[in-house]
Amino acid sequence: MSFQTPENIETILKNLPAKPGVYLMKNADGRIIYIGKAKRLRQRVRSYFTNAAQDSQKTLRMRSLVCDIDFIVTESEVQALILEENMIKRHKPRFNVMMKDDKRYPYIRITWGDDFPKVETTRRIAKDGSRYFGPYSAMWAVQNTLRVLRKAFPYLTCDRTITGRDERACLFWDIGLCNAPCIGAVDREAYRAMIAELMDVLSGKSEAVVERITEQMHAESAALNFERAAVLRDQLQAIEFITQKHKAVSPKMTDHDVIALARDKNEAVVQIMFIRNGKLIGSDSRPLQNADDSSDEEVISQFITQFYGESADIPRELILPGEIEAARIIERWLSDKRHTSKVQITVPQRGNKRQLIQMAHENAIEAMKMLKAQWEADSTRQEGALALLRDALNLPRIPNRIECYDISTTQGTAIVASRVMFVQGIPRKSEYRRFNIRTIDHAGSDDYQSMREALTRRFQRYVNAVENPTPPAPGKPDRDETWRLLPDLLLIDGGKGQLAVAEEVLAAFDLTERVPVAALAKRYESLFMPGRPAPVMLPRDSVALYLVQRIRDEAHRFAITSHRKQRQKLGMASLLETIPGIGSKRRKALLKAFGNSIDAIRAASIEELCAVEGVSDKIARDIKELL
Repeated sequence: MSFQTPENIETILKNLPAKPGVYLMKNADGRIIYIGKAKRLRQRVRSYFTNAAQDSQKTLRMRSLVCDIDFIVTESEVQALILEENMIKRHKPRFNVMMKDDKRYPYIRITWGDDFPKVETTRRIAKDGSRYFGPYSAMWAVQNTLRVLRKAFPYLTCDRTITGRDERACLFWDIGLCNAPCIGAVDREAYRAMIAELMDVLSGKSEAVVERITEQMHAESAALNFERAAVLRDQLQAIEFITQKHKAVSPKMTDHDVIALARDKNEAVVQIMFIRNGKLIGSDSRPLQNADDSSDEEVISQFITQFYGESADIPRELILPGEIEAARIIERWLSDKRHTSKVQITVPQRGNKRQLIQMAHENAIEAMKMLKAQWEADSTRQEGALALLRDALNLPRIPNRIECYDISTTQGTAIVASRVMFVQGIPRKSEYRRFNIRTIDHAGSDDYQSMREALTRRFQRYVNAVENPTPPAPGKPDRDETWRLLPDLLLIDGGKGQLAVAEEVLAAFDLTERVPVAALAKRYESLFMPGRPAPVMLPRDSVALYLVQRIRDEAHRFAITSHRKQRQKLGMASLLETIPGIGSKRRKALLKAFGNSIDAIRAASIEELCAVEGVSDKIARDIKELL
């Protein structure tokens, strides 16, 4: 029997981000059974659940136990690799390959306390006056970095005692990989200045170094010293490679928790990233209830007090996206819980810590998307939301088919009405439709008339589908079904005015008793119903409110997308029709022939233009001249 991916896992797979990161597979007990890294999470995780995985018995055993998948988005693959290693050490998953020895991460050490500092590799950080840069994912990454750096900064690697009076330098001097302070080719100050620039590059402060070398390169080139200019050019390329590929960390390794918040209407998710000894060891997202009427500062403050009230692991520093009230009091409270040292709350505006905030915020957004996708795929929740909506609006039946309409325009041009269809709480995009509004004969927009036209055309198609049905072709879908089936709820984006228009149209088609209608006003998210003087106010945390908001937002999105396409077409049409001899028919033929692209028409040859039906040689030449 072939493997069937569980529905909840299929939902996760469809909504994973195509970004680098780490994924965690869990069994029915919530225990992590596998941790992996990926350049693109979506493609990598999906590969475990395809037919290509049939050849691996380990994968077959593992995926049969997977009941949930978590993930952490990272900035790069290197970060994903480091995070994966840290989390494997921490959780020791059943299906991961485990290293027997617990190796430390490699660093670059610069012995700045020496007169002539050396550049070395190490896996231990000591308080010896040296400067440390890293960590790196593997020793080969360190060696690659040093190999590139040495081309720009030819530092010492030998064990000589540097006096400047040696008779001969080593081979590295001859091949340009050492500037030979041993023979006095450079003095102590010049050598240390070079090492200081090397440390600036590793610290991400390469601007001044690049500026100096660039000016020197131009000067050498102007003096016709092209060989020296080429050497300086190679140094610039090496520095550029390092600044793009690697980031430095402070040698003072501290413990941080990074907190970020993502919000969408009445939904809120807090993301917390745990950094210990300078390494990202894990991340967690926490959805929050009743956060819709609270400020970001209040939400984060409440989260901190609740989360750390139950936690015994208090970091040295909390990194937050914004200031919070009572920050100093919370610092004292956390310091008392930590015992060993003071806890500090910081709000970085730039630098590495700000990048960590951005990374946490990105993870919070992805976590919210995943929670929404899982909610939408949960049929029990959908049924509950529809039942609550029926009761709140006093509908005669469960609104399994909900149609929603919205209008989009820009100052009365390219007016488009959208219809989206939700069936059992899930969008059915095959039944989405748009209406290009044609009956507005005055300047400016007219939402009421636009809505009247859209609804009239929709229910006229209902009448046509019932009275004059078109039999579907064999093996083809019934194209009239979407018009023939009446909605269990007609939802209008707007207020009392739009509701009155909908009532008028339904009455004209004698459908008032058959099609319930409601209008959702954005200001207070209130629902207006016929015959009810006061609007229906669903609870802010109601799943029914979340459902109608999502339907309304989807109609708005679809309307805006359709409106933009219509505006683009009108723009192309107006440009073409300024050319003599180009009317509606030739314009349509040209756009069809060249993929609706003015640039493609502009780039076409005379012969290609003449190949379009109705375009003569003269018109083709006019097009080339005027476009």
